[in-house]
Amino acid sequence: MRNLLLSVIAALMFMPFAFSQNQNVPNLMPLPKSIQYQSGQLTIDSSFSTAITGHNEERLQRALARMTTTLGRQTGLTINGKSGDAANATLVIHADQASEEVQKVGEDESYDLTVTAKGANLKAANPLGILRGLQTFLQLVELTPKGYAVPAVTIKDEPRFPWRGLMIDVSRHWQPIEVIKRNLDGMEAVKLNTFHWHLSDNQGVRVESKKFPKLQEMGSDGHFFSQEEVKDVIAYGRDRGIRVIPEFDWPGHSTAFFVGHPELASGSGPYSIEREFGIFDPALDPTKESTYKFLDAFIGEMAALFPDPYFHIGGDEVNGKEWDRNPKIQEYMKAHGIKNNDELQATFTKRVQEIVAKHHKTMVGWDEILSPEIPKSIVIQSWRGPVSLAAAAKQGYKGLLSFGFYLDLFQPASFHYLNEPISGKAAELNDEEKKMILGGEACMWSELVTPDTIDSRIWPRMAAIAERLWSPQNTRDVRSMYTRMEAESMRLEWLGLKHRSYYQPALERLVESNDIAAIKTLADVVSAPQEYGREGVHVAQTGHVYRSTESYNRLVDATKPESITAVEFGFMVDDLLAKKATPAEIEKMKTMLTAWRDNDPKLQPQLQASFLLKEAVPLSQTLSATANSGLMALEYLQNGSKPAPGWASQQMAAIDAGKKAQGELLVAIAPAVQKLVKAAGAQ
Repeated sequence: MRNLLLSVIAALMFMPFAFSQNQNVPNLMPLPKSIQYQSGQLTIDSSFSTAITGHNEERLQRALARMTTTLGRQTGLTINGKSGDAANATLVIHADQASEEVQKVGEDESYDLTVTAKGANLKAANPLGILRGLQTFLQLVELTPKGYAVPAVTIKDEPRFPWRGLMIDVSRHWQPIEVIKRNLDGMEAVKLNTFHWHLSDNQGVRVESKKFPKLQEMGSDGHFFSQEEVKDVIAYGRDRGIRVIPEFDWPGHSTAFFVGHPELASGSGPYSIEREFGIFDPALDPTKESTYKFLDAFIGEMAALFPDPYFHIGGDEVNGKEWDRNPKIQEYMKAHGIKNNDELQATFTKRVQEIVAKHHKTMVGWDEILSPEIPKSIVIQSWRGPVSLAAAAKQGYKGLLSFGFYLDLFQPASFHYLNEPISGKAAELNDEEKKMILGGEACMWSELVTPDTIDSRIWPRMAAIAERLWSPQNTRDVRSMYTRMEAESMRLEWLGLKHRSYYQPALERLVESNDIAAIKTLADVVSAPQEYGREGVHVAQTGHVYRSTESYNRLVDATKPESITAVEFGFMVDDLLAKKATPAEIEKMKTMLTAWRDNDPKLQPQLQASFLLKEAVPLSQTLSATANSGLMALEYLQNGSKPAPGWASQQMAAIDAGKKAQGELLVAIAPAVQKLVKAAGAQ
C-alpha cells in the first residue's frame, strides 16, 4: 500500500501542464497545507449519503444539503441515499462545537479529511472548518473508468491568512442580488471568507436608508438593495462562512450622496449622479458639524444592519478641489492650523473613526486614511502595494493587500497568483510585524462590466487569488495553477456562475447567428490591454471616458480577460524552445497556427455584416499575419534551416505593429510567436 506523506507543492513541481484532469494529483484549489495519498478510492454513486456527529445545527444541515445538490449537478447522479446514519454514511462530519455567533477574523477554519475505500470522515473544531472541508471533498470527486470516485487521502488543512476576500463594486454599474448570491457561492467553493460590498460611489448609493430616504430615492436611479435584501445577503454569506462588510466611500467618491443631500457637500452644486468614471471634485464638507451629525445617524443605521465588527469608510482619491474653492473651508483650515488637504482629510478621518467606534465597529479604509492621529485598531486596505502595507505594519496598523489583486485590470491569473502579500518591503518585517498583515482582497470595480459579464471578470482568476491567500507561501507552480484553475472553472459553473456560459450567447449576438466558429476562433485568442489600457484607447478613439450610459455589447465586452488558449500555446512554445515538446505538441501548435492563419477569410463576411464587429476587421487580419509568422518560424526550427537575412527583424517589426490595440483588443498569441521568430532567426 502506498502511504507517502508529500508536500503538495513538491509533488506538483513535476506535474506536466495540461488543461485536463491529472490522475496523479487531485485538482484541488486552493491546495491544502498537507495531503497524504493512500491506495484505493471511495466510490461515489446514487447511494451517496451523509451524517452528522458531534455538534449539530441547521447551518450544517443546510451545508450538507447544498453539497449533495452540487454533487448531483457536477456528476449528473440522482442521489437517493438516506442521510443520518453515521454507521452507513458515505461521508460523516463532526464539529466539536458551535462557531461564533458573529464570524470573527481569525476564527478557526482548519479541518481534517480522511477518505478510505469504506467512507470519508471530516472533522473540525467548528462548522467553519466543516464548510471548508466540504468544498475539498467536492473537488476530490473525479470521473474514473468505473464511475465517480474520491481518491483515498488524508488531508490536514488550514488557511495561511485569516482575511481572504472579494470586493464587488455595485455602484458604478448596478449588480442585482442574484449576481451577489452566485458570487458568494463561488467564494464558498474556493474558501474565501470575506465579502466586501462597495455600496456607494459617485454613480449611486445602493442601499436603503430609512433615516435618509432621499439617498436611494434621488441617488440610485432606482437601483438599490432594500434592508431586507441586505439581511438576506448577510444570512446567505453566514451560511457559507463568509463575513459581509459594507463600504461607504467618504469624503470623496460621494457625489451620489449630494443629489439628495447637497448640504453635505463642500461645493455649491447642484449635483447629479455621475455618468462618467474617474476622480471628481465633489467631497463632503469636513468643517461643518452637520456633516458629522449626518454621518453619526447614517453610520448608526448601517452598523445596526451589518453585524460584522468591521466598517469600511473608503477614504481614497480625494483631489481636494472643492475644498480649495470654498472660502469657509479655507478660513477653517487657517483658524485651526491645518496646513494642507491631507491634514484636513486626516481631521475628517479621525472624527469618522470616533463615530464608527461609538457604534461598536472597527474602521477599515484605503491607504489614505493612515495618519498618526488614528488609533492602532483600524485596518488599512492597500491599493498602493507592499511598501505602503509594510509602512503601516511598522507603525502597528493591521493591513490587507489589494494591490495586484484588481480583477478589472485584465491581468493574467499568473500575475495575481504570484502577487505575494508579504513581499518586497513587507518581507523585511519581523515576525510580529508580519502578523499585522491579515491577508488580502481582490477588487472587482465595475466600470466596464454588466450583470451578464461580471462573473467572467471575477472567475476563474479569483480562484488563483484564493489559493495565494489560503495555501502555503511556497505554492507557486504556475502551470499547475492553470491546470487546476481550469478544472475549478468547470465546477464553478454548476453553482450557477456565468463566467463560461455567457460566452456563446455573447458571440451569437455579435454575428446574429449560431454559426460562431470563426468569431470564436478570433475571440479565443484576443484580450483587452492590461491595467487601464482599454480606457486609454477608448478616450483616444471617442474623445471621452467610458460612461455608465454606454452599451457594453462589443467584441471587447464578449471576450475573456485572459486568453487561456494563448496561455496554453505559450507554454507549448516554451517547451519547444527548451527542447521538451513532444511530437504531439508540435503538431498541435501547427494545427492551431494554421487555424488562426486561415480564419480571416471565413470571418470577414460576418465582420462586414455587423456594425458591432467592423472595428475587428484589422484585428482579424493581424491574427492571420501573426499566425503566418509563427508557422514560418516553426518550420525553420523543425527543419533546422536558417531564414534569409533580415527575415526575423521584418517579422518582429510586423508583429510589434500588430501589438497595438485594435477595437480595444490585442492578439494574445503575439508574445509567444515573437519567441518563435526570435529563436528561428538565431539559428
